[in-house]
Amino acid sequence: MKMGQALVGGHWRDTAERFAVTDPATGETVAEVADCDRKLTTEAVDAAASALPGWRAMPAHQRAVIMRRAAELLTGRAEAIGAVMTAEQGKPLAEATGEVVAGADHLLWSAEETRRVYGETIPSTSTDTRIWLLPEPVGVVAAITPWNFPVSMITRKLGPALAAGCTVVLKPSELTPLSAIAVAECLTEAGFPPGVFNLVTTSRPQEFAETIMADSRVRKVSFTGSTAVGRQLIRQSADDVKRLSVELGGHAPVLVFPDADVTAAAAGVARAKFMNAGQACTSPNRIYVHESVAAEFTDELVRLAEAITVGNGMDPDVTMGPLIDDRALAKVRRHVEDALTHGARLATTHRERTGRLHPPTVLTGVTDEMLVCRQETFGPVAPILTFGTGEDADVVARANATPYGLAAYLWTRDLGRVVRVSEELQFGIVSVNGAPLAPPQGPFGGVKGSGYGREGGRHGVEDFVEYKYVNVGLGR
Repeated sequence: MKMGQALVGGHWRDTAERFAVTDPATGETVAEVADCDRKLTTEAVDAAASALPGWRAMPAHQRAVIMRRAAELLTGRAEAIGAVMTAEQGKPLAEATGEVVAGADHLLWSAEETRRVYGETIPSTSTDTRIWLLPEPVGVVAAITPWNFPVSMITRKLGPALAAGCTVVLKPSELTPLSAIAVAECLTEAGFPPGVFNLVTTSRPQEFAETIMADSRVRKVSFTGSTAVGRQLIRQSADDVKRLSVELGGHAPVLVFPDADVTAAAAGVARAKFMNAGQACTSPNRIYVHESVAAEFTDELVRLAEAITVGNGMDPDVTMGPLIDDRALAKVRRHVEDALTHGARLATTHRERTGRLHPPTVLTGVTDEMLVCRQETFGPVAPILTFGTGEDADVVARANATPYGLAAYLWTRDLGRVVRVSEELQFGIVSVNGAPLAPPQGPFGGVKGSGYGREGGRHGVEDFVEYKYVNVGLGR
């Protein structure tokens, strides 16, 4: 892998200043990476703007060939890139390798969508005019990705942007730039023309954001991250009316009804909750279980939680790694302590861990007023709340009582309830009985405070397309 360099205009670039990337499991420095400044960021935009005419003019099937080649390279290097991800992010090696494969699938899906960016012919109101709708790429795109899924978040943004004919400047999280460099190597070897994809690594994300938001050549920004930063970008986009896609986190509820397959529901919640140590915007944060099945559900969830092996993700026996940093660990501990102070109970054996390791934790006796139910925990804490018979409408209202609206989970065998509750939940994504949330063909994204825009499927590609209305007079 390139030794911590940025990629600008097809050239690997180093900088005088570099920043350290550390292993969250050990605190040791993994590598030092180029710390790009405003000047190099502007050069990346220069390169993307210069490459745009050629890339947008390239026939779709030729763009697809290059994108498929990149997906194949990612798949072939999944284990090696997964090891890089584990070293800088902490998730278990098997989980990291699986993410690389999933990331390649997103790129592959988008490659096939290049052929399906269609225009339209609209019936005219007169015989001597014709109306056409022509799809065109938005232009230069800036993509800003988080640390929790450092490969799949990249390919979910890159794939649709490149399929639409846009060129891209990517800034990965300063906590996980090495995974992005590994992806950039695959794209370079796949044959993307210089400047079509540019990688800017920096420890100064605000400086990068200010630079790209002030550059009128950047016509779209795709951002995944905190609500505070997302709101700032939305405000800054007004100056030259940039298009935005923003995914700003979530506070996902789970609704387990009395007719649910309780064993399957507990397994599904455990899988979604403890994946990546709970560090996912779609992670279940409030688990509402009908009181008639609450004891059975809790026992099964506790059993699954206590079967998890916590440790360094490089250890093949480990199934849950560390939290990303000390601040994340402190937040999780604060949420647990607040819940216990206000009457919640520990259902799991709470074994203290060293470093940034936090045990999978199940809490019972939780109420909606506790901190864990009002803020996104972003850690391996599963708070269980209950509801009674005849309280379907009430529990849906409790689930909706959040400014966020990314993902929700529903467990029931009643088809009518599936329809009613899915329609009533104010979330962009609803998983019913454990169905996956983010396959490449599905439009992933939220509503309310979780942002707007979609990633995945044809809707994800359309987010990078402008439609030009052409009305042609034929003359007489």
